[in-house]
Amino acid sequence: MKFSAHRLDSVEPSPTLAITARAKELRAQGKDVIGFGAGEPDFDTPDHIKQAAVKALEAGQTKYTPVGGTPGLKKAIIQKFQRDNNLEFAPGEIIVSVGGKQVLYNLFQATLNPDDEVIIPAPYWVSYADIARLAQAKPVIVSAGFDQGYIPDIEHIRAALTPKTRMILINSPSNPTGAVYPDEELKQLAELLKERSDILLVTDDIYEHILFDDRKFLNVPMLVPELKDQWFIVNGVSKAYSMTGWRIGYGAGPQYIIKNMETIQGQSTSGATSIAQAGAQAALSESQECVGEMRKAFQERRDLVTRMLSSIPGVRAFAPGGAFYIFPDLSEIYKKPKFQAIMKEKNDESASRVFCAHLLDHYEVAAVPGVAFGDDTGIRISYALSEEHIRKGIERLGNMIHDLD
Repeated sequence: MKFSAHRLDSVEPSPTLAITARAKELRAQGKDVIGFGAGEPDFDTPDHIKQAAVKALEAGQTKYTPVGGTPGLKKAIIQKFQRDNNLEFAPGEIIVSVGGKQVLYNLFQATLNPDDEVIIPAPYWVSYADIARLAQAKPVIVSAGFDQGYIPDIEHIRAALTPKTRMILINSPSNPTGAVYPDEELKQLAELLKERSDILLVTDDIYEHILFDDRKFLNVPMLVPELKDQWFIVNGVSKAYSMTGWRIGYGAGPQYIIKNMETIQGQSTSGATSIAQAGAQAALSESQECVGEMRKAFQERRDLVTRMLSSIPGVRAFAPGGAFYIFPDLSEIYKKPKFQAIMKEKNDESASRVFCAHLLDHYEVAAVPGVAFGDDTGIRISYALSEEHIRKGIERLGNMIHDLD
């Protein structure tokens, strides 16, 4: 007798975590692996944030916290929304969770019913579709390729709508492409909400502060604050403040949804770690200078990786508008006879998966196959690592492509 829940039948383990684990395994064997797989900044958490956590420890802030977040952190989140987005929230409209992923998980569990449909533009972050499935909802994928800048046309989103549509989920800047939704597209999504009061728009803003070329952040809630009962914001401190291991995410939306999310969280993890919440409070409420410094470094790396990829024959890449990922289109590379032979040998229909496996095993470079993000034409490269490693890794990738000729 095996004890296994059927809900897992349609859910896959996280491929990004699997790639990262494989890269670490090879490094432990003495291999010089360049890791483009991890979705986290390589910077240390800024000192003033770490010191806030130390002070919390010394002050004895080591007990259980309220399920939905400490009053101090909620206040800092509310002030952040006022400062950065000109949005007003009450404490009952905010929830703090163990990372942005748990915010999404709790939100889906609290709002979706069996057979509800969730529109997810592709390429998408690997967990979106599986979190929807775990809520017994149906992911409806709207694809947009390289020629569309990986942003779906509003008419394609409209075409995907049915009476069962209950949610539209967008992520801008995007993981895995770094694409940023144009203001006009966001305005059209705002208009769509006015037409369909039965739809909740969820905006994953985790990369809000990692925008390049002097872009100004905009999301749908900032356009239609009056439709507060129809949108929900997911955010966190992991990316902008290099606090991935602290596991603090937060959500903002209708109070009744927040209350239901707290009920779910209260029966799973309860409140997030007290010390981590103290650090997050400092991150949001104190100096933001560190954010600008990291953003500047990411933009320089973005320029380098885009330039290097674009110089490889057969590779198409454009400069991402934000985040720290690039998603080059490798369609022409996949057509090469030598690569087709490798696919046949591997007996795998996913070109991006075969490409990334070959790249890691023979050229010691870890990247994530595009198929994990709903688009097999490309691969995700995270440039959250040093310029030296970027140069070395892209040179190796170029060598692999050259060797396929």
